[in-house]
Amino acid sequence: MAMAEGQETLEKPSLSSLEKSVEDEELRALLIPDFDDLPSIPRSAVESNFVRYYALDFLKPAHDQYIYRHANGLCVIGLAPSHAALNEVGGVQSVDFNVGKSNRSELKVTGKRKRNAQHLQPDSALCNVCANGTYYTARCCVKGSLLEVNDRLIKNPELLNLAADREGYIAIIMPKPADWLKVKDSFLSYEDYKKLRLQVSGSSASNLC
Repeated sequence: MAMAEGQETLEKPSLSSLEKSVEDEELRALLIPDFDDLPSIPRSAVESNFVRYYALDFLKPAHDQYIYRHANGLCVIGLAPSHAALNEVGGVQSVDFNVGKSNRSELKVTGKRKRNAQHLQPDSALCNVCANGTYYTARCCVKGSLLEVNDRLIKNPELLNLAADREGYIAIIMPKPADWLKVKDSFLSYEDYKKLRLQVSGSSASNLC
């Protein structure tokens, strides 16, 4: 009987060690991903934080723009890689936020209530972009409040040529949820946009990230 009790005493640490080993393996599986499940190219910040939409031929042929929508409802507006201005010889040379009645670069929005925000329509002009002597008007694309324009483009229009979908964005708009739902289905998803532009122009599609 004493020997049996001794055997039970010896077996208990062994069982505890086995349970700990299983727990360690489960924790490791949670913390360290399987390399076979990882994408070959890590997702960019845009891919991780925004849903990408595209408005093709917006008001004019080849005036393609993107609308990147964040989970909080904010929309980042800019020129899509297939926009005519980005495919002109020499690329974009200047950006002017003075669109007639309003100079968008003078916008000063303050407070949580976004005081002084301009309320724009989808066809409202955000800025004029000059490329190879031709002027193109970038539009709002969605109805909403203009919260910010990227005034760095005034002194550094090259940002549009180098990173139109990141540092070269044009503006940030906050649409009302109801207004967004009305227009959302008129835009293309990133995958549909990529497929369409691949069919239309291989050179434009090659610039897609």
